[in-house]
Amino acid sequence: MKINPGDIFQRAKNIILNPKSEWTTIDNENNSHSHVFSSYLLWLALIPAISALIGWSSDFGFGIKMAINHFVTIIGGAYLTAWIINELAPRYNGVKNFNKAFELVAYCYTAICVAGIFYLFSILGILTFVAGLYSLYTLYVGLSPMMKAPEETNGLYFIVALICMIGVSIVLGVILRVALI
Repeated sequence: MKINPGDIFQRAKNIILNPKSEWTTIDNENNSHSHVFSSYLLWLALIPAISALIGWSSDFGFGIKMAINHFVTIIGGAYLTAWIINELAPRYNGVKNFNKAFELVAYCYTAICVAGIFYLFSILGILTFVAGLYSLYTLYVGLSPMMKAPEETNGLYFIVALICMIGVSIVLGVILRVALI
């Protein structure tokens, strides 16, 4: 499979600037989770990882730990959160489809991964928090079209998905920090 950086850039730009219409486009695609992982998320997850490594170059050991932590939290978090969102779909009158759940989560990570460039200057890393909030907005907008949850259950489904996404990220982050000490 050939990776096209232009496609990655275009998808990232579209999901950040116009998520509602991009979710419709994504929903009409028939991509497997492995395709989305290898052609998109893997590459975006490298942005905060490499940026953290460079940004913490004054303490190379810490920079490596930060890079590993960011990369594994994004990749592991995407798979775990997608699995949870998929399993919850019937409870909120949605349709179980792991590929769609993974696309939803992977593309939701777009803003936070792109903002990971701020880790080049460790002091600016806090700005990724703002991107994280926008990532949650893209989750909200994408939940209904991707998981086929009706609008009347979308709000509650989003809250539960949000709690799961944050919980998974925190747990993975803590485990990795302890493991990498």
